[in-house]
Amino acid sequence: MQLAVLCAVCLLPGGLALPLPWEAGGMSEQQWEQAQGYLKRFYPSDPETRDANSLAAKLKQMQKFFRLPITGMLNSHMIEIMLKPRCGVPDVAEYSLFPRHTKWNSRVVTYRIMSYTRDLPRMTVNQLVAKAFRMWSKEIPLSFKRVGWGTADIMIGFARGAHGDPYPFDGPGNILAHAFEPGPDLGGDAHFDEDERWSDGHSLGINFLFAATHELGHSLGLGHSSDPNAVMYPTYTKRDPESFQLSQDDINGIQELYGNIHHFK
Repeated sequence: MQLAVLCAVCLLPGGLALPLPWEAGGMSEQQWEQAQGYLKRFYPSDPETRDANSLAAKLKQMQKFFRLPITGMLNSHMIEIMLKPRCGVPDVAEYSLFPRHTKWNSRVVTYRIMSYTRDLPRMTVNQLVAKAFRMWSKEIPLSFKRVGWGTADIMIGFARGAHGDPYPFDGPGNILAHAFEPGPDLGGDAHFDEDERWSDGHSLGINFLFAATHELGHSLGLGHSSDPNAVMYPTYTKRDPESFQLSQDDINGIQELYGNIHHFK
């Protein structure tokens, strides 16, 4: 039966395209293909829930996450969201933890910066990474120690394309960075796409402090948030560097994992 279907398709005139499904919402074939790739990457299939793996179900998941009307149909607003620069980690809802609720059990977590971007001085990168860690350590009874050699809990670096994990970068735009939940080997590591243009906030480019604070949230065990004001929101948004801070949603999430620092003083 499958072979017969394939042959029937092959016999269609070259200029006759198959109609798109209703979930495509009248978008173009290119937009529909782009949407399918986006949904596959950021709303991965669950083998235990077949119905939830349909394209309509995935569209509804995305609409729920981004607080859009839930229709199960693609629209121009969703395409606009899909085109925004973002983190490479899949989405979930509100503030969230990774499924296994993993976290670091030590009160001191080490990190090492393995490689640097050509866009910023090394000292600037060091300072911004330390500042990003302080954003989180102000709220939880956890401290971070930078090491200059050996294997640290969190290994940080810049890379292009394929770089030693299952998630190669895609060049300028789209995926900016990704990080892994706490654990051994790649666990906790944070990678930034060197094909992006990185900035310290005083020039054009992606603000590295914003991206680093977000990715280190993943390194500590947080998933994405559906709160647009949260640091853990998946898409990149320009913010005022002077007033940049964690939202209450971010604080609630990280304190659920590690507790409130003020309760330990």
